Amino acid sequence: MDTDNPTPPSKPSRRSLLGVAVAALAAGVGFGWWRHQVQAVPPAMLANLWTAQFEQPDGTILKLADFQGKPLVLNFWATWCTPCIEEMPLLNAFFVENKSKNWQMLGLAIDQPSAVKRYLAQHPVEYPVVLAGLDGTQWMKDLGNEAGGLPFTLVIDAQGSVQVRKLGKLSQAEIQSWA
Repeated sequence: MDTDNPTPPSKPSRRSLLGVAVAALAAGVGFGWWRHQVQAVPPAMLANLWTAQFEQPDGTILKLADFQGKPLVLNFWATWCTPCIEEMPLLNAFFVENKSKNWQMLGLAIDQPSAVKRYLAQHPVEYPVVLAGLDGTQWMKDLGNEAGGLPFTLVIDAQGSVQVRKLGKLSQAEIQSWA
């Protein structure tokens, strides 16, 4: 072997590097998709939901048990969440249009009470909003949102079954499909 002129190691081809890059990208996208998927709501957790009570911005207590037996939209949001704020007028319009058909809606604010009160004073909605605070993050996780992202929406039918779970901003078409 000639020690003065060693053979350089072979370079990987561009094609093999591209293959590795594509595989890594696919694995990353797949993991991200899996990590942010909304999981099924365990029946025990859904039953537990109806026992929950939350304070409203005016200080009164709202019991979720009062919402049983009619279709219900639960929307987790925060004042600092741009997609949350963008979808609120769409949700409010849906509620106004469908409350005569027994549809109910509840906004669960994952935020500081003072920020929620300020926001609602400037941008009122016709559906009730409660102050879920940091406990609301745990409620979201318990209801299938393992990522804890916002906005997060559940549509529960009159029989108490989850019909829609959505992590992320709702579109007009998605909202209209509920009725």
